[in-house]
Formats: sequence, structure tokens, C-alpha cells
Amino acid sequence: MNRRHAIRALSLTGGASLFASRDAFSEALAARPGLESAQVVKGAAPVKIRDIRTILTAPNGIRLVVVKVETTEPGLVGWGCATFTQRALVVETAIEKYLKPFLIGRNVDEIEDIWQSSYVSSYWRNGPVLFNAMSGVDIALWDIKGKRAGMPLYQLLGGKVRQGADCYFHASGNSFGEVEDSARAAMERGFRHVRVQVATPGYAGYGTSRSGAPPAGAPAPDDVVGPTNPRAIWEPAPYVRMVPRLFEHLRAKLGDEVELLHDVHERVTLNQAINLCKALEPYRLFFLEDPLPPEDNDHFRLLRQQTSIPIAMGELFNTQHEYVPLIKDRLIDFIRIHISQIGGLSPARKVQALCEYFGVRSAWHGPGDASPVAHAAQLALELASYNFGVHEGGAFPKETQDVFVGCPEIKNGYMLAQEKPGLGIEVDEKLAAKFPIPAGPPNFDYSWGTTRRRDGTVIRP
Repeated sequence: MNRRHAIRALSLTGGASLFASRDAFSEALAARPGLESAQVVKGAAPVKIRDIRTILTAPNGIRLVVVKVETTEPGLVGWGCATFTQRALVVETAIEKYLKPFLIGRNVDEIEDIWQSSYVSSYWRNGPVLFNAMSGVDIALWDIKGKRAGMPLYQLLGGKVRQGADCYFHASGNSFGEVEDSARAAMERGFRHVRVQVATPGYAGYGTSRSGAPPAGAPAPDDVVGPTNPRAIWEPAPYVRMVPRLFEHLRAKLGDEVELLHDVHERVTLNQAINLCKALEPYRLFFLEDPLPPEDNDHFRLLRQQTSIPIAMGELFNTQHEYVPLIKDRLIDFIRIHISQIGGLSPARKVQALCEYFGVRSAWHGPGDASPVAHAAQLALELASYNFGVHEGGAFPKETQDVFVGCPEIKNGYMLAQEKPGLGIEVDEKLAAKFPIPAGPPNFDYSWGTTRRRDGTVIRP
């Protein structure tokens, strides 16, 4: 039918189809069930959220927060990660007391709307507690979606563009030799990317043993760590002088084939970051992570003008106000967001798509306090995304594998998905209960917030 005939046909019907009322549209759908798209299975009743449960477990001493979404379909459950290890009990409260009653009865297919409505449900939005709580539900709903479709989650995200996700291994030590030995061991296991950290002699440090951190339990009244009683001392200048020497040593000993990474952990000034980047350029880093704190995002424009070192940033970010400017202005090379910190897989896949158009690759934050559920979720996104960079992580300890049945396999330096519907992971709840988080206090790692300069000024980690 050409355009003229189409217009004439509309005139004969009074153009009713263009101006149909909402009721008429609903009636038309009801009369034609084949148009309904709410359910995967034709004629099935909507599958709804029946219950949401929070599981706190620490199989290897790391406080993990796992969310179980139970549905009205018998046996159909989803698993999500809501781990904010330093504030696990607060996230548990946010889920159990606030999100759970808000979401009971919702249709499990409405993942996007559940995320958006949860986002504004507290009016004051953003922040790690709300976003981690939302992440647990969001990832679990994607797990359910994959199980209902009978497909691994990466299939629902577009299918594989690679067989596996290249991982990077953490190599650390108290001397250059120890770091070298750790890196060699990783290379022998097939890792092509190695992050290297070394202790600064005489100082507390990041990425090595945290000696000098306050002991477990409340300190004695006359021994409270503070500005006039610093105990874990760190200074940026010796660190900035030492790191280039570490890389000079490693390149001479390990050669050029291995990709080397390093995490500054935001503890230097802009000038020190620029000098460090320039000094590291001859050693061809894969990336330098978090050279500046998120409070100093505007400094990245100046840093970018001064160095060719690839920059990774983002593990402390919560909202788009923090990461979108760095992405759109091409001020970083790798986005390091912690997926549960921004609310789960739903926002992460949008960040991944945005990054592709600005030449930024993903290197999602994936340390031990990202549970195997979180690793499986980001792996699904990495397998289906063109602009993947590298996956943080080298192994899951045995106790963790026992609790999280079906952890992604790591083989020859690659993380491989379980070829099962959804995330491919199920949680052994009885075994998880045998690894409770410490009763506390303390209920978090006291080494954050207690590392200080020599004069007592607290260091921002």
C-alpha cells in the first residue's frame, strides 16, 4: 500500500487507530493474546517476587552480603551480590526493612522498572548502602531472567564476542624480589596481566601486609588511634620515589611480554601523580589505577595533558555524576566501577555501552569482597561487550567455592562462564551459615581510616 492509499484508508475509518483510547488499546490486546509480551510462557500467570532474603557469610574471612530472591514459581530463585563489606549490617537492614516490603509482589520480568522505582523509593538517592541493596535484587532478577529463558546470562546480553575474560593476578611483597617471585608464579599459571604492589620500607602500605593496623576489638582508652596518636604511618614522597624503581626491576627481570599494572590507591597529590606517571612511562604499564581520589576528579584533565600512561579509575564511584564526565571527556582509559556499588548489572551494562563510544574499556572492580555472584554477573557482561579490557581476580578459595556452587572457572589466565542458565551459581545456604560474619565489634576492617601521615593527618584510601 502506497502513502496515498494508506491515508485514504485512515480517512474511511475516521483515523480511529491513531486516536484509540487507552481502554480501547487494552481491549484490543486482550482480544489478541498473541500480542502480550509480559510472560515468556504463553498463558502463564505472571511470576512475582514472593520473598527476598539476605545471607551474610564470610567463608574466607571477607564479609559478603548475598541476596536471594524467591518467586511464586516453585524452585525458581535468583542470587545477587550486595556486598559492602565495611557496612554489611547496614545493607542487610536496607534490604530487609525497606526494599523487601517495597518489592514483594512485583513481576520479576520488570527489572528496569524495579531498579528505577527502587532508586527513588528513599527520595534521597545514591550512595553505597542503597545501591548495594538494589544491586543484590537487580543481579538476582537477571539470574532469574536467564533461568526462565534457559540461557546463560551472557546470551541475553547479546551473546559472546570472546571465549573468556582475561584476568589479572595480584602480586605483592615486601621487597622487589618477593614481588618478582609472585609475578613469575602468576605467569607460570598462564596469567598475562599482573598487578604489582610492594611495601615502602618503614611505612604502612596498600596491597601488602597491613602491619600497624589497630588490633581487633576496641582499643584501650589511653591508646585510641587519632591525630595525636598515629600508629600506621604512610608518606607519599618515599612511595613515589620507590615505585619507578620497582618497575625498572620487573621489566629487566620479567621482560616485555607480561602486562604490568599498579594501584596508587589515591594517596598522592596532583603534582606527585604527574611526576609518577612520567617516571613510569618507559615501563609501558597496562594501566595505572586510581592516581587521584574521586574528590579530585577535575584534576584528571590536567593529568591527561601530562602523560601517556593509561589511566584506570572508578572503584569508589557511586553515581553517573562522578563517572560520566571522565568517560565523555576521554580523561580515563579504563572504568573501574564496583558493579554492586552503582546498583548492579542494569546500570553497569549502560556504563559499558557508553564507554564503547568514547574509547574506554572496562576493568570492573573485582577484589575478594566482590562475591562469586558479582564476578559471574560482570563476566556475563564482559563476554558480550566489545570494549572489555581486563577482569580483576585470579582464583576463588576452596571455602568460597564450596559455598558458591558453580563459581566461574579460571583457566590459563581466563575466567570462563558456567554454561548454565542464568549466572550458573547456586548458594549452599547451610554451608554459608557455617561461616558467619564476625559478631563484632569490630564489624569492619579498621585499617581503613587509621592510616595516617607522620604528623597525624588521616590518609584518604
